[in-house]
Amino acid sequence: MSKSDTSLKYLNTFSIAANAERIIIATNSEELVSAWQQAKDSFKPMLLLGEGSNVLFLEDFDGVVVQNRIKGISVTESETAWLLHVGAGENWHQLVCYTLEKGLPGLENLALIPGCAGSAPIQNIGAYGIELKSVCDYVDVLNLDTGATTRLSAAECQFGYRESIFKHAYKQGYAIVSVGLKLRKQWQPTLTYGDLTRLTPESVTPQQIFDSVCAMRRSKLPDPAITGNAGSFFKNPVVDAELVEQLRAHYPTIPAYPQPNGQIKLAAGWLVEQAGLKGLRIGGAAVHQQQALVLINQDNATGSDVLALAQHVRNRVADKFSVWLEPEVRFISAQGEINAVEALS
Repeated sequence: MSKSDTSLKYLNTFSIAANAERIIIATNSEELVSAWQQAKDSFKPMLLLGEGSNVLFLEDFDGVVVQNRIKGISVTESETAWLLHVGAGENWHQLVCYTLEKGLPGLENLALIPGCAGSAPIQNIGAYGIELKSVCDYVDVLNLDTGATTRLSAAECQFGYRESIFKHAYKQGYAIVSVGLKLRKQWQPTLTYGDLTRLTPESVTPQQIFDSVCAMRRSKLPDPAITGNAGSFFKNPVVDAELVEQLRAHYPTIPAYPQPNGQIKLAAGWLVEQAGLKGLRIGGAAVHQQQALVLINQDNATGSDVLALAQHVRNRVADKFSVWLEPEVRFISAQGEINAVEALS
């Protein structure tokens, strides 16, 4: 279904005012393929959009925006796990709520993450000690040229920290149409971050974890319905242990999380805050006062305002800590997604 209104302002959580040449809502694979063929026939770029929760429009998009709204949730089970098949257009948080209502724990740490289920594998979404890769069974990918669907196992998705194969080999000409999740019946709580550490492992319930995660996110993160934002703007940087030791000499309380490969993950929000950037404003864009990792649309910001602010933040953090932050948010130009790091360099 094609929309007559071509404004993207209410299709991205940053609430950036931008337009597309055309907007199409696709509810099945056939409509996705048709939209792709129409874009190719008219020599126009096509952008697949979930709920616009992780994108920054730098300017008007000179092509077709397709909203993937393939719905449906089905549940089967094995001896050891519940198996969910989820349409790419399902809202992620509503999916988390659905699993808890059905007595299927395992997603509670990922509550209130904005966006659609189909976007979750692209970023390998994660929060409060859990990443999608720990519950993902498979991802179904549609070849928009042939109409054929391929099922990739979790291993084939090449998940990493905010990373997957969908940012590379399956970036152009493909669409995620469904996601398979495996929730183990022998549930174990993950209580390693924030207020979750105060909960009692022996008696805690999935609902208590869900409630705690929602409370933490709501206390720290601005509601996109009120203040435009895309959540965490930068990834938490992973650096060499040697650099962290050098930083500890000057900043003894620096949050640092050892990784399996010997490197150390730092807290990007802490770095931005320590650089004195909370509340900094450029044009209509600003660094959030409560959570420095979030850049906000404070007053009718343009994509250029947010870009300039992100550049300033990145440079200041690098000057102070010798750490270069990388955006988690996808940057969209007139012709499609561009390399965000290069855009900020």
